[in-house]
Amino acid sequence: MVENTRKLAAELIGTFWLTFGGCGSAVLAAGFPELGIGFAGVSLAFGLTVLTMAYAIGHVSGCHLNPAVTVGLAAGGRFPASGVLPYIIAQVLGGILGAFVLYVIASGAPGFDLVASGFAANGYGAHSPGGYSAGAAFIAEVVLTAGFLFVIMGATHGRAPVQFAPIAIGLALTLIHLISIPVTNTSVNPARSTGPALFVGGWALAQLWMFWVAPLIGGAAGGLLYRWISPMPQQDVVGDPSHQR
Repeated sequence: MVENTRKLAAELIGTFWLTFGGCGSAVLAAGFPELGIGFAGVSLAFGLTVLTMAYAIGHVSGCHLNPAVTVGLAAGGRFPASGVLPYIIAQVLGGILGAFVLYVIASGAPGFDLVASGFAANGYGAHSPGGYSAGAAFIAEVVLTAGFLFVIMGATHGRAPVQFAPIAIGLALTLIHLISIPVTNTSVNPARSTGPALFVGGWALAQLWMFWVAPLIGGAAGGLLYRWISPMPQQDVVGDPSHQR
């Protein structure tokens, strides 16, 4: 029970870090006059949140930080089905907490308008940064989440150089953002999408369904595809129980 609680706490903290760090870079730093980090900086920030947390809590919980990753790993035979719902709850709570702290900080700037800023919420159509249609956004989220799971499954494979797995996974997420920020503001993570959407409300909540459905489909597809490509038995991505000894 204590070990499971620690795993869930690690997932909550890690998803908080991903949402606060990644969305925070978009809300606070991306458009800062003359010095803004832009799309490339936001992409790198999201990648760095996963890379840093993978080294920090990978041995505790496996560092999923994403319901689509948890579902994908379960579909790929690398995570027990009994752990899926508790992990997702912890991740969503972490995403909401990250968005809340970001909101408190962002509100400290004069003239900050939560709705007008978009608050790094994900969207399609009129709320896509590039005006991309719902169909294009859906395909992008499915394909990119599947690719993300494929990389995660491979990077954590017993025959891969495990010490470098966080780097590969973090860079994969950076690449995903470089591709898709103009399309959907990049989700591939329902927990990351839920936090900002709850604060923006309105259109963000109305479109949130896509950023649950598409990533979960993509995650499951990526996990199943890698399981078919490399059917060798592997350990579950649940952390290392020996870390507590």
